[in-house]
Amino acid sequence: MSRVPTSDVRLLAPAQVAEVLGISVDEVMALVDERRLRGMRVGSPARWRIEEASVAEYLDAQTEEARRMALWRQSNEASFPELWGTGIVGKPD
Repeated sequence: MSRVPTSDVRLLAPAQVAEVLGISVDEVMALVDERRLRGMRVGSPARWRIEEASVAEYLDAQTEEARRMALWRQSNEASFPELWGTGIVGKPD
């Protein structure tokens, strides 16, 4: 079932979304195809429009992914002596 936009849904042209995200229109449409952005064809002739809320959700998801990757890299860079102390088991410090 297709979603019908209501008056509180703001729709953006792919070029507007591309400008906000700093990517090409083709990349925006690929995100729509991958269902990472919610888009629909409206009007006559039909033109693609993307829900503004889905752009905000996409940006939030990208921010969270970047945060998690930074934490993961940070944990991988921590050495065992930093985590467990500098002494070797069975050998005095």
